[in-house]
Order: sequence, then C-alpha cells, then structure tokens
Amino acid sequence: MPTIPAIPQHADTSSPEHERIRTVAARLSTATTKGTLGELLAREMSTYTNADLQIIGGRLCSEIEKLPSPYRERVRPYFTDQVFGSHHTLILMSRKGTFRSMTHPITDRETFLAFCAMIPDGCFAWDDRAERTPFPYTPNQRLFYYLMAAFTMFVLDRPGHPVRMPFPGGFTVEDRGGTFYCLIRDREKEVFFSICNFCPAKQTEENAPIK
Repeated sequence: MPTIPAIPQHADTSSPEHERIRTVAARLSTATTKGTLGELLAREMSTYTNADLQIIGGRLCSEIEKLPSPYRERVRPYFTDQVFGSHHTLILMSRKGTFRSMTHPITDRETFLAFCAMIPDGCFAWDDRAERTPFPYTPNQRLFYYLMAAFTMFVLDRPGHPVRMPFPGGFTVEDRGGTFYCLIRDREKEVFFSICNFCPAKQTEENAPIK
C-alpha cells in the first residue's frame, strides 16, 4: 500500500469527528464485494441531511465559479455529475435492491484498502480556514466527496472524474472500448488525498489524439 504522508499540523486527529470518520473508513474496508460496498455506502448516505447536501452543493458552485470562462461553463455539468449524479445513482440502486445481486469482488482490493486508509486524514487535509467562502466544509462534508468517489471507482469501476470531462489544454477523460484514460491520472501523486491516486483510469499519453 502507498505510504500516507503526515497531515497538516492544525488537524485534530484525536477529535470525536476524526474518530467517527476513521470508524466509517474501517467499516467500508471490510467490504469484499461490490454489492456489499454499495450497501455500506448507501447506509452512510442516509446520515446526510438536506442541509448537508445544500452546503455541499453551494461549495461546489462556489468552486466552479472561480474557474475562468469558457472552461467554467464546459466543466460545470461534469463536476455536478461527479458529485450529485453519483449520489442519485447510488440511492436509486440501493432502493431497487441492485446491490444484493452484485456479488463480484472489488476489482482492485489493494488500491481500495489504500483508499480507505487515506480517507480519515484526507478529510482533515484541506485547510480552508483562510478562505472567504459562505460554504466552509466540515470534515464530514468532505467525507461525502470520498464516499461518492468510492462508489464510482470501486462499485462501478469507472473513473473518479466523469468520462468526457474536459481538462485545461483540451484533454478529456476517455472511454476507449471500456478502458478508461485520463491525462492527470499520474500527476497527483504528491497530493496524498487526491482521488486520482486511486482511480481505475490509465494514464493518457500526452501526445495521444483526443477522441
């Protein structure tokens, strides 16, 4: 498993909130099949209130608005799909009982366990105390982001960022006959809490043609 660097000094790893998130991550790590993981994620989703979702949505919109136009307009629906499209799909599959029939093992269990090990510190690694935002995140709301990524990457076996999502420079997340490629897949290794480090997509060759 990859080594997880130390988290910022301001993070209180002895707090009840950190302990609760550690417990959630440990519970997720017990899943061996995609269906079991889906059921555990759906259970965690039920703890989020409408107020939580409003704050998460508000923060997402705030972050998108910081991006330059016209890239902002192009990428907006993909960020929305990454967070709330995944949430909708997870809840729908849970209500339909789809997870009960998903008995296949998690595809890359070693990477999945490394992802679970990262979650508690990742939730406390973002320092937005100096930001002027009406939507400050709590670690629990950051956890939502990781739960959605776990669903997409380890239950659905899809990239953490949606297919066709554009990146600056003209590249996109690609689906080449069921194998996914992404230009930034291997560029976030210094950011231990980035979901890119755990994504099932393969690294795109920089000179590869865009489809």
